[in-house]
Amino acid sequence: MEFWEAIVLGIVQGLTEFLPVSSSAHLRLLGELLPSGTDPGSSFTAITQIGTEVAVLIYFRNDLWRIATAWLSHVLRRMQADENARLGWHIIIGSVPIVILGLVFQSAIETTLRNLYITAFMLIAFGIVLGAADRMGPKQKNLGTLTWRGGLVLGFAQALALIPGVSRSGGTISAGLLLGLTRDAAARYSFLLAVPAVFGSGFYQLIDSLKDVQVVGHAETAVATIAAFVVGYAVIVAFLKIASTRSFSPFVYYRIALGIFIILLLQARVISSDGLPMLMY
Repeated sequence: MEFWEAIVLGIVQGLTEFLPVSSSAHLRLLGELLPSGTDPGSSFTAITQIGTEVAVLIYFRNDLWRIATAWLSHVLRRMQADENARLGWHIIIGSVPIVILGLVFQSAIETTLRNLYITAFMLIAFGIVLGAADRMGPKQKNLGTLTWRGGLVLGFAQALALIPGVSRSGGTISAGLLLGLTRDAAARYSFLLAVPAVFGSGFYQLIDSLKDVQVVGHAETAVATIAAFVVGYAVIVAFLKIASTRSFSPFVYYRIALGIFIILLLQARVISSDGLPMLMY
């Protein structure tokens, strides 16, 4: 893979990671359409997500500090749990499903589940789910009303994003809306909940990739990660403004259109479902 291709993939990662449109689906498809014509792989996706999560750490530094200090005070000093301490517990509880399912289904996640037909179907199906949740959810509760059961539900919703096409933020936001959270609260929680999962997965894949560089080299991955950070920070600011003032309908329509587009490419044999560019045959 050329450096410019890695930069393009990093930019796309930064643009799509926080939007409910599935960054992994975009990287999966774009990798096939670039001149190198290769799937960048789940390791590349996980590592570049570190860049976007660093943007989350910087943007939400005050929120994360309050949550961390309140949780530590509750655990170490046995102080009564306030809203921030409870939120810390919810993030911990919500991170368990993706860790367990990620380890159990690691092989399928890196191979079978990257089939582009599955990606296209998930884009369409969970686009419809997002639209239904945005329409049906009462959107009245803030994060202070979240219970541990709700945190676990949101954790399982996030874990669905192990399948390319679902979208980490899309799954979490959809579940949050169905639980009654406002659009802004659901979007903010999706950012906070992603921090331990993405950093854990990213650093695990980073350490593993140092042993064996497969599709994308170390330098290309580093460049893409930096690009993802820069673009990702700008997207956080923009998306939170959108979430607090607009519906998620544009993202629903986009997901469905993209899913149909991928299916058309597959049917036209421009690309194959297993990632081999058909035009090279």
